[in-house]
Amino acid sequence: MKAPNRTRPTAGNRAITRVFVLTMALMAFTGFGQMPIFKRYYVSDIPGMAWSADFYATHFLHYVGAMVLLGLFAYFILDYMLTGRKQFQLTPSAWFRIILMVGIVATGILRVFKNMPDVIFSPEFTVFIDISHLGFAMIYLFTALVLVIMKRGWVRETDLNPAIGR
Repeated sequence: MKAPNRTRPTAGNRAITRVFVLTMALMAFTGFGQMPIFKRYYVSDIPGMAWSADFYATHFLHYVGAMVLLGLFAYFILDYMLTGRKQFQLTPSAWFRIILMVGIVATGILRVFKNMPDVIFSPEFTVFIDISHLGFAMIYLFTALVLVIMKRGWVRETDLNPAIGR
């Protein structure tokens, strides 16, 4: 029996991809909502968007999105390690995106620690964390857009794939 081609989208892959894209959109929107730009630029005056000016609402949604993303990352890592590593290899663009996501997650975890009452970081380190988190996120979003336009995938079939018929 021929193995399914995981480099092409299936119904399950499309659903996971949609969840990932929607979660990243939520994270970008609520991440910018942490800065007071929605009230300043009247986004919160749009009917139904008043919640976007509430720091605690955007903060909570950002944390919920982070939990969903961490769950998706665990799923992707386990799926690749358990079922796809012998048939597929990660592309260079995938490795670049992974490195950016590790930077986002690492700086995000430091931001969570910074928000705890018993943890005190120096003002310089706090600014470094904040700008690094924003920088990684902006570079990731720009890179993802460029790679979607260029149609660069995350995986490619290996030369050792027995399903190809070699």
